Amino acid sequence: MKIIQTKKAPAAVGAYSQGIVTNGFVYSSGQLPLVPETGELISDDIKKATKQSLENVKAIIEEGGSSVEKIVKVNIFLDDVNDFAAVNEVYAEFFGDHKPARSCVEVGKLPKGGLLEIEAIAEL
Repeated sequence: MKIIQTKKAPAAVGAYSQGIVTNGFVYSSGQLPLVPETGELISDDIKKATKQSLENVKAIIEEGGSSVEKIVKVNIFLDDVNDFAAVNEVYAEFFGDHKPARSCVEVGKLPKGGLLEIEAIAEL
């Protein structure tokens, strides 16, 4: 097992790692829409927040030795399920023709008051 650490994604905000590589897969921890360079939480625009969370996931997956095209599963946790259409629009643009399996659910609250959190699993 290898622990992933990259400055291209936000540092963990708790007792966990950004990601793990094990048994031929890269697992990212959930990524809030935090800007890695500043620590700023994007909380005023769901589309910008979605893009940032996806970029954070991408940075972790790539640091683990994989790529967006090898992502097999994505979980999205929304603060408000009414944001689903906007999130889906950015998500579809980000992944293009690649269509990983996905779950998307509304949750009670997210850390730091985030609008969403995204995690992924990718093959090596």
